[in-house]
Amino acid sequence: MNKNAIQEIMFAQKAEKALFEQAKRYAFDYMDGVEDRPVYPDDTAVDNLTAFEHPLPDAPTPGKEILEKLHSLGSPATVAQTTGRYFGFVNGNAVPTAVAARWLSDVWDQNPALHVISPIVAKLEQMSEQWSRELLGLPEQTVAGIVSGTSIATMCGLAAGRYDLLKNQGWDVNEDGLFGAPEIRVVVSEQAHGTVFKALALLGLGKNRVELVPSDEQGRLDASQIPELDSKTLVILQAGHVSTGAFDDFETICKKANEAEAWVHIDGAFGLWAAASPKLNYLTKGIELADSWSVDGHKTLNTPYDCALVLCKDRDALAASMQASGAYIQWGEQRDSMLFTPDMSRRARAVELWATLLALGKDGLAEMIEEFWKRAVQFSEQLSEHGFNVRNDVVFNQVLVQCDSAEETAVTLQNIQSSGECWCGGTTWNGEPAIRISVCSWSTTEEDVNRSVAAFVKARPVSQSH
Repeated sequence: MNKNAIQEIMFAQKAEKALFEQAKRYAFDYMDGVEDRPVYPDDTAVDNLTAFEHPLPDAPTPGKEILEKLHSLGSPATVAQTTGRYFGFVNGNAVPTAVAARWLSDVWDQNPALHVISPIVAKLEQMSEQWSRELLGLPEQTVAGIVSGTSIATMCGLAAGRYDLLKNQGWDVNEDGLFGAPEIRVVVSEQAHGTVFKALALLGLGKNRVELVPSDEQGRLDASQIPELDSKTLVILQAGHVSTGAFDDFETICKKANEAEAWVHIDGAFGLWAAASPKLNYLTKGIELADSWSVDGHKTLNTPYDCALVLCKDRDALAASMQASGAYIQWGEQRDSMLFTPDMSRRARAVELWATLLALGKDGLAEMIEEFWKRAVQFSEQLSEHGFNVRNDVVFNQVLVQCDSAEETAVTLQNIQSSGECWCGGTTWNGEPAIRISVCSWSTTEEDVNRSVAAFVKARPVSQSH
């Protein structure tokens, strides 16, 4: 077989397997050492990243050199998110079985757009949809699209709601667009996540036309201040406030919305998985009354990154809003996944989603979710004992902390982040800086929290330390 120069190189790499053995060796080296390294990279590691700044060479670079560079310079500059002492941005930690499954699926390199393109991924999406629906207690007709994250999942759910509300007024947004369309209302908490407002903007439902509902002291939408709803209304609720972890009153609000024939979407990025825990599912009571939901896999479910679900009980509304079309598309009788996502070609995320759910099982998932709550409670109790001010009721995995002054809080957070012992993020609460702790890694232990609390105490300015 005649091959050109670059084909010769790549066929040889594929046959010899040396690159893959090298990558495996580096990956194992990273796994073995990650618990002993600083959670956040030091200045030297970050400064060394300038080595990646160079023109693209004319000739191919040997794969061995590329992997060496990634490991020697890239690995030290990663954030050790897979340790038990990373508490920033609700970033989960990947279940080992799911990582291994993703490695295999990367070699498969499947496009899950249509069943005819990848029967195996279509089947894994089907099972992931079924298992997720059952774990969350959603209606039997609920369908799922597997997307990159909750930002996109929320946009998909709201797009389905927009389509349905306009269709019920005799307007086809796919055919006629939004110019001249009947008005639809959007009712949302004043403390909804920023991605909700981003999705609304992308869908032509800008923030200035949204009806904002006040929230209570925990960030929950105040159900008593919900305006009168109607069949032209899109209601957006939240399962897990980004700072406090609080859950809206789904049952009360959804019943009111159902009576008015409004569409309800629940943004459950990290909180919706509480429904899978017998001890914590009281937080999600009533979610089954909504019309669509968005939830990440890579947060509290602990899949590898780039995995989320949009779920919708109206299959036709979701499929119509995603507008899958094309004369060349070969539809089948089995699951054609591109019906439920905005993209066609994409990564086979269902492989690690399926592997994660199967690896944990119902009991393992419940235990992992409940452990996040236990460790968050431990954080809250121990920090309070050391004189820190915990500002939220710890109902799930979030702990919101302040010191006695804004300046002290800011300095403490800076010291924590630069210590390397643990890492958490900052936010603003009631106009003052606060420290936000997100417990969402399967590897976080009681000892990890003990060490992290000690880091908090050490990071607090000496003159203010209790």
